[in-house]
Amino acid sequence: MRAIILAAGRGSRMGSMTQEKPKCMTLLSGRSLLDWQLKAFREAEVKNIGIVRGYRPNQIEGDGAIYFENPRWNETNMLRSLMSADDWLKKYSCIVSYSDIVFPSDTVSQLANSSGDIVVCNNIEWLTVWKARFEDPLMDAETFRINDSGKLLEIGKKTRKIEDIKGQFMGLIKFTPSGWKKSQSLLSSLSPSQCDQMDMTSFLQRLIQTNISIETIPINGRWFEFDNQNDLEAYQKISEQISIL
Repeated sequence: MRAIILAAGRGSRMGSMTQEKPKCMTLLSGRSLLDWQLKAFREAEVKNIGIVRGYRPNQIEGDGAIYFENPRWNETNMLRSLMSADDWLKKYSCIVSYSDIVFPSDTVSQLANSSGDIVVCNNIEWLTVWKARFEDPLMDAETFRINDSGKLLEIGKKTRKIEDIKGQFMGLIKFTPSGWKKSQSLLSSLSPSQCDQMDMTSFLQRLIQTNISIETIPINGRWFEFDNQNDLEAYQKISEQISIL
């Protein structure tokens, strides 16, 4: 199992904090978000780690990591960064991670040991995190519908119905080479501009619509995302409760 961290973007919603460095280098409890991720992966025995860089690439240093580059980071979305790591995805099973999240090593182990060619983590205790981050949790939360066996049916759509939300996508996906090959069949049908502009949940939803199976594994809330400066404060409010680091 290998890991690919998607760290090409600046993270402009962090404001001045990302003026000189990418969002993944934001400090949390004395270490960067990237360092916390590297620690979680290595504790789970995932030793081969690739980082997709773009904005201020020389500011990103992961000890022993391999680097992929998305030179068009400022005009493309997450899918194009993922495609930058095609050399690994077509050869190895990989856990793909957003770079602005923190999680413990046991989440990595659960995902690595899961069955299925494409598997996503599902935060079933999402409401605790969203209540800390938003006055109205449904303002940001998106649909995440699964069937009784845990197969993903819908993701990434806006809703005002909490029953449409069986969890939240955590920015953690496992692809086997077979799963990536299935994904490439969809990618080949998209125009270059569609690949440039597509975000990850839209990509996953398109896979579902193409009858490509996506499995889910439930995670009990030990996770946090840092989208803007307010999230740093929100994390401190519930850090003991969710106990990640």
